[in-house]
Amino acid sequence: MTRLVFDHLTNWITAAAGEHALDLAAHIEERTGASHRAAMAALKRLVDAGWLTRSGSRRRPVYGPGALRQVARSYTLHGLQEDLPWQRDFAPHFALPKHVERMVQHGFTELVNNAADHSGGSSVTVSLRQTPTHVQLLVSDDGVGVFDKICTAFQLEDPQHAMLELSKGRLTSAPDAHTGRGLFFSSQLADVFDIHANNTAYQRRAWESAGWKKGRALPRQGSSIYMAIALNTTRTLDGVMNAWSLGGDGIEFDQTRVQLRLLTTEGQALDSRAAARRVGSRLTTFKRAEIDFDGVTDVGHGFTDELFRVFAKANPQVELVAVNTTPRIEALVKSARAG
Repeated sequence: MTRLVFDHLTNWITAAAGEHALDLAAHIEERTGASHRAAMAALKRLVDAGWLTRSGSRRRPVYGPGALRQVARSYTLHGLQEDLPWQRDFAPHFALPKHVERMVQHGFTELVNNAADHSGGSSVTVSLRQTPTHVQLLVSDDGVGVFDKICTAFQLEDPQHAMLELSKGRLTSAPDAHTGRGLFFSSQLADVFDIHANNTAYQRRAWESAGWKKGRALPRQGSSIYMAIALNTTRTLDGVMNAWSLGGDGIEFDQTRVQLRLLTTEGQALDSRAAARRVGSRLTTFKRAEIDFDGVTDVGHGFTDELFRVFAKANPQVELVAVNTTPRIEALVKSARAG
């Protein structure tokens, strides 16, 4: 007789409860081959744990999704239209605040579309989970890995440099079909955002001013992207998009922030003109760029001169704003601007 594995049940019981409210035990028996007794025991455990609700009579129980909900599905990437899985397989089974649902929908469709259009893989697995406090989305593909893809497309040699470019936004290897907003804005919507790809990982926590930092990588091929949003967040999709638009209307994505900590390791100075040119790469697609020195304790004359004099004079349409500087770095920037 089939043994029911609780963690496996939670992957599909939410959708099953919505579709088989009156015959859920029979559905579990048919789907798994478990006995009626095992199915009823599993249902009791799921109700007790908060995965299901039970109403109706003892003889004719009616089940529904509980406070804990989850749907996990895998798809072939070829020809995948990302809006259909959301509308058909996921959205109907969750009860989210409207503004949170809108952000999750945006993240879901953008991340699944990225897997379909850019990963070079054959399949993607999507898991969406709701708890009493958060909603959590995980999108994993079996492709080449996001950092390797960026390195190849933009002739970069280091995943760290790929993450620097990714953090600026407006990065795409297919400019005729994409604007490079999807992954950037998905990360800004989330309270927790993790990118794992081919033994490299970066993470962002909304409550930490430092922004992106290295994480502990998962040992797997392809990309796994995780985002979590608190159900009581005051963040909205429009609000996030407005924040990166100089006009404040979210129409244009014309300002960015460059985190210099992504160019160096702790204790090392940013001393080279080559590093400054990496910072300036693609900034001409923006009207304003904050150059964030948070976590950087020392820079050289060559770095500040290349960025704040050479680049600035060649591209006067781009406003460079140095933030989180030490007094010494601020003096070096001032000197370079005056040069």
